[in-house]
Amino acid sequence: MGSGSGSGSGSGNFIQVVLKNLDVLALPLVTLVYPLYASIKAIETKCIAEDEQWLTYWVLYSLVTLVELTFAKVLEWFPIWTYAKLFGACWLVLPRFNGAAYVYRHFIRPFYINPHRATNIWYVPRKKDLFRKPDNILSAAERYMEEHGTEAFERMIARVDREERGRRGGNYMIFDDDYRY
Repeated sequence: MGSGSGSGSGSGNFIQVVLKNLDVLALPLVTLVYPLYASIKAIETKCIAEDEQWLTYWVLYSLVTLVELTFAKVLEWFPIWTYAKLFGACWLVLPRFNGAAYVYRHFIRPFYINPHRATNIWYVPRKKDLFRKPDNILSAAERYMEEHGTEAFERMIARVDREERGRRGGNYMIFDDDYRY
């Protein structure tokens, strides 16, 4: 009889231990195991939305990990941190929410696409030195294309051309072809 009652309380203790350590058990599954599986699956498909979701997830995961490593001593003071991280990871990962894709579309992409914040189009000549020919607008354009690609250079030229036509025509509305609504 003694052993029967002991096994009943043992299973109750097991459930309590699991509930107390849910964050420790669930966090690796939510932040690593499922995203690894989904990322491999995304590699095997041609779906750009899945690539966007999982590439953004891994960037965000890396940023959170860097914050945790940097501020580990501070985060120890917040016992709710692991639960907040678990909740946030679920939002980023679960297909119902696709939070990582949301973060990309609403925060990262607009910053990256906006040419006023993302690129510097001003020509600043390099100082002359003994071993290099003097800088001119052509060498600056070549340097820009090397750094950003010819497509980015063509988009910049087209945008500047549209702005100039808009100024000459008295129309100050500028439309950005890079942003898709």
